Amino acid sequence: MSKRILVAYVSKYGSTRKYAEWIASALNADLFAAHMVGPDILNQYDVVIYGGGLYAGGIAGVKLVTQNPCKNLIVFTVGLADPNSTDYSAIINKNFTLELLSKTKFFHLRGGIDYKKLSPLHKCMMAMMKRTIQRKPEFEREADDKEFLDTYNSKVSFEDERTIVPVIAYVSDL
Repeated sequence: MSKRILVAYVSKYGSTRKYAEWIASALNADLFAAHMVGPDILNQYDVVIYGGGLYAGGIAGVKLVTQNPCKNLIVFTVGLADPNSTDYSAIINKNFTLELLSKTKFFHLRGGIDYKKLSPLHKCMMAMMKRTIQRKPEFEREADDKEFLDTYNSKVSFEDERTIVPVIAYVSDL
């Protein structure tokens, strides 16, 4: 018997949507923007994969899956930082209860940014982040800080379809 799989996402600028589309295609899953999904829809699926962008310590739209039970929950986040050198535990712990943490598998993927498309609020947040990094002494800046400054106010994409392979493998093994 094959599993019914749902991929739901919130994407403000397109990277999360792109990853959701790749994952849904690879798994032959149903794909919905999260605002189209309610508890009645979540209950119809054996596996729910939720994707949301990272913004100021939160995961966009994640309340859909934190406030509604899912049989098998997988969450992928999309942000600018390099997942290989970033600790996401504070964000995950802020957004998930201990009970839900124990039942959820997380994956972190790298997105992109186009400063020209940012909302005024996000432009302001990025400017504040730039000032914070610039105040650090050069020797205290990490690789992500330097990369942020080098790419500030430009268009950059780290999206990579190959990075969904662990997500696909995990779901296939359920």
